[in-house]
Amino acid sequence: MNSYKVIPDSVGARKSFTVTAALREGYGPSGVTHTQEEAVEAILQSLKARAAAGKPFLTGTVCAGEVVYAWPEGAGKAGGGHEPTIQYTGEVNPLYNKDLLDDREAVVAILNELGAALGAALGQTRIYLAYDGQMWILEKEKAVTPTGD
Repeated sequence: MNSYKVIPDSVGARKSFTVTAALREGYGPSGVTHTQEEAVEAILQSLKARAAAGKPFLTGTVCAGEVVYAWPEGAGKAGGGHEPTIQYTGEVNPLYNKDLLDDREAVVAILNELGAALGAALGQTRIYLAYDGQMWILEKEKAVTPTGD
């Protein structure tokens, strides 16, 4: 029988993060749908660049999904749609990221950098991020959404 033991330095508070990005670049029939593999490669390149520079990085898992949304179109009417997405989720690990556990600002900066790299690779206007009970949206500068937001 195999047995396992808890690594003492691996126990700590759970501080989860999520980076969500759509895979469809553009709108309508001219839109390009990127692959999950392209997203994984963009994330991996970002992690490797930080590791090579001796900077902390956040290991996580990529999961494919589908965002479903709606919008009002006047009294009693609504439009809606859906598109493929990926979520990169993980934890600020007490064993591997112990220097980040109490440095919220540093974690947010890492997530913003990763989100921007992912957004650029996938041609996205907005990237949705969450960490430790809070969420925020990164938007490409000078970008406008179809609704004019």
